[in-house]
Amino acid sequence: MRAEIIAVGSELLTPYRLDTNSLFLTGELNQVGVRVVHKAVVGDDPREMQTSFRHALERAELVISTGGLGPTDDDRTRETVAELLNRKLRCDEELLRKLQERFSRFGRPMPEINKRQAMVIEDATILPNPRGTAPGLWVEARGQIVILLPGVPHELHALFASEVKPRLEKLGIRERLFTRDLRISGLFESDVEQRVSPLYAQYPDTETTILATARGIELHPRIWSADPEHAEKVLNEMTERMALALGENLASTRGENMEELVAALLAENRATIAVAESCTGGMLAERITNVPGSSAYFLGGVVCYSNELKASLAGVPAELVREKGAVSLEVASALASGIRQRTGATLGLGVTGIAGPGGGTPEKPVGLVHIALASERGVREKLFQLPGDRDRIRQFAVLNALDMVRRHFRFPPPGRG
Repeated sequence: MRAEIIAVGSELLTPYRLDTNSLFLTGELNQVGVRVVHKAVVGDDPREMQTSFRHALERAELVISTGGLGPTDDDRTRETVAELLNRKLRCDEELLRKLQERFSRFGRPMPEINKRQAMVIEDATILPNPRGTAPGLWVEARGQIVILLPGVPHELHALFASEVKPRLEKLGIRERLFTRDLRISGLFESDVEQRVSPLYAQYPDTETTILATARGIELHPRIWSADPEHAEKVLNEMTERMALALGENLASTRGENMEELVAALLAENRATIAVAESCTGGMLAERITNVPGSSAYFLGGVVCYSNELKASLAGVPAELVREKGAVSLEVASALASGIRQRTGATLGLGVTGIAGPGGGTPEKPVGLVHIALASERGVREKLFQLPGDRDRIRQFAVLNALDMVRRHFRFPPPGRG
């Protein structure tokens, strides 16, 4: 079954409100075998709305809209769809009574304007909304299904789970989407594509999406199939071959974030960690502590921008900073070693760099970041030249710092940390 999602609301066409409902709906629909083939965002103008719904019904067997079911004059989804399907609107007395009771429970009389929410499309199934006043509607016409849902996310999520998903599951759609979530570090998007693209032709029934994010590269091979055993076999084989092509850069085949991988490795090895951050300003500690239970392995950290605090908090020799500069491999190593010694952690991470937009020089340009990892076997350090603006440089620096911890455990070089 092919579906189209229409997000209704003029506010979604401004820079101030993002349509997240379609992301949720796409994931839920894929689980029950429905392919989303198109998404649209349309304002509250009835003519534009009718055009969007008419085009959607030309492309898909299922159309789901979000928003435009409220009580105000600009909530026109019901009226627009009723007119397009040549159906009448009627007042549902039972729904009106429940709306009045809902307001009564809060000690308020129901405003006259809310009666609009008791208007339903002729022959539509009412989908109760336990978290709000706008019910959903399920309309079947000409062998197609139109589902109207409220736009408030927490209302939509609950209504979809209780009313929509069970109905879709009863349609007997046999085909399902099967997918994998690979996470890659240390490579750019084009590098990943070059390594894995030869596999695409060998698996013509699959599709693969590559996403470049500040948390690394994501690789999503997927297949639609009515045969779960066949689908799993194909994806397992494809994932194994992708793993060979990606080597040490493949961090996960199960979609874990880097901090989750690091958490598991630290716990598995009964190791602890502490951090000394300069250019990342606490972002590294924040990522590590995002994982529940991080207090078992994260001892703490310092944010030391000034040279004085690098010395007093992390034990970096003042003469080293004067000789090599605050942004140098030597200072990153001293930060890592110093914080490890002062906290007694198994591992110490040090980060220093130039996040910009100013402060760069020809010798040390914006995006230059030095990261070091100290352990009982010594110090590993690495230089990175990272792309992007200040925020992305700092995010990439955090990702690479965490990846150094991952590689420390999974691929330790002989005789060194």
